[in-house]
Amino acid sequence: MLKQGLQQKLLQKLSPQQIQLMKLLQVPTIALEQRIKEEMENNPALEEGRDEAEEEVDNDENEKTDIEDEQTAEPDTDESTEPEPITHEDDDFNIDDYVADYDDSPDYKYSANNSSKDDETYEAPVTVAATFQDQLLAQLGLLPINERDLRIAEHLIGSIDDDGYIRRDLAAISNDLAFTQNLDVSVNDIERILKIVQTFDPAGVGARNLQECLLLQLQRNDNGSEEYKHAQLIISKYMEEFSRKHYDKIAARCGLDDAALKEVINLVLKLNPKPGNSGYDGPRSVQHIVPDFIVVNNEGVLELSLNSKNMPDLRLSKTYVEMLQTYGKEKNKNRGNREALQFVKQKIDSAKWFMDAINQRNETLLGTMSAIMNYQYEFFLEGDEKLLKPMILKDIADIVGLDISTVSRVANSKYVQTQHSTFLLKRLFSEAMSTESGEEVSSREVKKILEEAVASESKKRPLPDDQLMKLLNDKGYNIARRTIAKYREQLGIPVARLRKKL
Repeated sequence: MLKQGLQQKLLQKLSPQQIQLMKLLQVPTIALEQRIKEEMENNPALEEGRDEAEEEVDNDENEKTDIEDEQTAEPDTDESTEPEPITHEDDDFNIDDYVADYDDSPDYKYSANNSSKDDETYEAPVTVAATFQDQLLAQLGLLPINERDLRIAEHLIGSIDDDGYIRRDLAAISNDLAFTQNLDVSVNDIERILKIVQTFDPAGVGARNLQECLLLQLQRNDNGSEEYKHAQLIISKYMEEFSRKHYDKIAARCGLDDAALKEVINLVLKLNPKPGNSGYDGPRSVQHIVPDFIVVNNEGVLELSLNSKNMPDLRLSKTYVEMLQTYGKEKNKNRGNREALQFVKQKIDSAKWFMDAINQRNETLLGTMSAIMNYQYEFFLEGDEKLLKPMILKDIADIVGLDISTVSRVANSKYVQTQHSTFLLKRLFSEAMSTESGEEVSSREVKKILEEAVASESKKRPLPDDQLMKLLNDKGYNIARRTIAKYREQLGIPVARLRKKL
């Protein structure tokens, strides 16, 4: 049975402007330019450029003099050139009041104009090189093989990844050949062709796992010495023990002393575990870090700035502003004019909202980063991680008067450039730990001491977690063994057994 009724609900929702600001806060500088270009493509009322006032400032001295002469001249008394404010009873807003902000205030800016006409511009050259698979196909073309084997070999080369491995099962490759090329090929035939591909340069290419890759390289470079003989024996039969660094077991089973085992290990360590990387000289995808903040030490005084050098200037499109004025001054508006007026107004509103969001983003970023810089002032001056104070998101949120989620968005994926290094902003946040004297220290300080302890240990007898815990406890840091293990994993330090060297 259907019923109709009225009810009231109290809801709290974010406005579109707030949602847009929250999204822009998360965008790093390296992606902000692309985000602005997308907005300009979607909104024709938003365009790139500088206002007339700034262009006049950049003119030479003669142009400035001409402008001053024109300003001292008598003003034009023709009243017919000054438009009168027009308000229509059927309009819900005043056109002149609506565009007043655009006419009286400077354009929305979010980049510093610190470039000169004499600055040199550099463009990255575009390089064209043969890919890793192209080099293998070139070697394949030199072999006298039939058409069927050639197609199988080409498919195998296409299945090799960037590391030089074929990680797919040969049975799956057989099915691929049947469906894509209508070739009924057995696994034995594929393995026969794979042996041919594995003879290509670089050595080890086409291997199905690390063990096979190392064996291929040892067999290719075998000079008949005892080191190569023992190395092939160890890799073929004791690969698991070798990867776990159980050198005592390997020495006992192979009848090697420490000196001979060390020579064999050094020989294996010189092999390339990823032959695909060595066989490709073409361009690689490199992730460049673009800092969002720049902190400069000016004789003991820290100066903070946003990295906005590559950001374009934004302004409202004068064409759309003139269109809005034209449609608004028409006394008799038909349906088409009203729809056009509403469309232009929506686009200008959207452009203003976006520029306001950019301004608020910059203010929020600068305010939050300024609080972080002042909180960790000694660290930014010296660059020593031991000077880091314990700092969590709530500490900064209380200082700047923002929500913790907002501070988290600011710190997410943002980089800071200092005179010492460029690092991720989230690296400065750490939990507090207490010493024996009751003083609170940062967990980053403890991690730094842990790194130094591992770096100075004897590689023949690495320190286990129990001894690392005792070492830090002797220095006054109350830390448990499980915390040592957690910090060691976060730092990418393996366990003591895997750090052992002969």
